[in-house]
Amino acid sequence: MTKPASGASTAHVYLLRGVLNIFSLGLDDIAAKLQAQGIPVTVANFASWSSLADEAAAEYKSGTLKTIILVGHSSGATALPDMVTKLDRLGAPVKLAIGLDSVFRTSLSGRVGRYINFYIANGAGTPVEKNKQFEGTLENVNVQDVPGVGHISIDKNQIMQQKVISAIDAVVFGRSVPASGAQKPRRPGEASAVRPGTASTAAVR
Repeated sequence: MTKPASGASTAHVYLLRGVLNIFSLGLDDIAAKLQAQGIPVTVANFASWSSLADEAAAEYKSGTLKTIILVGHSSGATALPDMVTKLDRLGAPVKLAIGLDSVFRTSLSGRVGRYINFYIANGAGTPVEKNKQFEGTLENVNVQDVPGVGHISIDKNQIMQQKVISAIDAVVFGRSVPASGAQKPRRPGEASAVRPGTASTAAVR
């Protein structure tokens, strides 16, 4: 497990690998790039999601952690909705969650500022659904047309890594980025097509 980077950031990114850690090593690359920006990270197997939620909630309640961000690949992406729900129940809502090709159909409940589900429609990935208890923005983004993307490579693909990091930077540093990289940049004052509590499906090319 990667220890959090030192720094003054009150954000923390939890990255969940899939069943076999050897297939989600792209998350280590993402973690290294985030740490280089001073963002604390923890990389762990998806099986640790519940204990990580307890840890994050405790830090959130203590005030040392203010922004919780989750990223998961494969089974790690499948575990994200459960982690979101538990954190909400513990009083520590997730600001951003990003799934990379969840291998099972999942549904969202609880509160999350923004949930981006990158999936490969012509592969193993599936859209994420939401239930009546969900509060936030859900985006299902089909990335099957991204060059070189596949279930095993989605976390290592440079284009996908940049989409993940850009979404995280937008939350942590307030940088303006296109939603999921799928839409054109909005003009100042232009309303977003996606509103809290809604789900959108887009294709990334």
